[in-house]
Amino acid sequence: MAVVLRYVDDGGEVIERFVGVIHVTDTCASSLKSAIDNFFAKNNLTMSKVRGQGYDGASNMRGELNGLKQKNFTENKCAFYIHCFEHQLQLIVNIVGASCKRKDLIRKKQHDDFVKRIETGEVCAGKGKNQEMSLARAGDTRWGSHLKTILRLLDLWKPVREVLFALSREGTDAKTRGNALGMAEKMENFEFVFIAHLMVNLLRKTNDLSQALQLKNQNIGNVVQLIEDMKYDIKKYRDDG
Repeated sequence: MAVVLRYVDDGGEVIERFVGVIHVTDTCASSLKSAIDNFFAKNNLTMSKVRGQGYDGASNMRGELNGLKQKNFTENKCAFYIHCFEHQLQLIVNIVGASCKRKDLIRKKQHDDFVKRIETGEVCAGKGKNQEMSLARAGDTRWGSHLKTILRLLDLWKPVREVLFALSREGTDAKTRGNALGMAEKMENFEFVFIAHLMVNLLRKTNDLSQALQLKNQNIGNVVQLIEDMKYDIKKYRDDG
């Protein structure tokens, strides 16, 4: 189990640090809780000062009765749980893109939406406009793909929600219906929408650097300057963006 701590130092700066990998015999919530407690004790940390905990959406992590987040929350009512945004995004892409039938449904919903918007004059028809799109899967090694995934989701927001709600009613099994309903409701949550737009703004800033680093003729002096410019830009965005 990887452990990352985010904290505020004496100067008020937000610091995030990867602090280690803990060996666990299994991934049930009680084993993970025990491993965290031992790690905290070894490093003179206390659960009473924790103000947030973030994991993926697996039942052993976010279970309302016996999940890891609930065990920590029972011990400390200030340790609020946050579902990893990247995991939520991946769940939506996986659910909606799991079959050709669901992809076709997205295309139909998108087409119908475009037709209505063209008829009302909201968008203009013409060559090269209103092209058919599909959700993009984020890659493990290319951060630019994450930007593409979020942008596609924002562009296909209405069709994706309609497909998720349809799956919540007509899914082949209870797990599919439950996951689809959960993701559809998540997309109506202010926090999810806010983080999506926040990540678009941040990833647009880092994407230029990412593209530059992939150039074969890039030189180290230029790279150092690009990194400094990006750090300044992000700091400015944090302070008053």
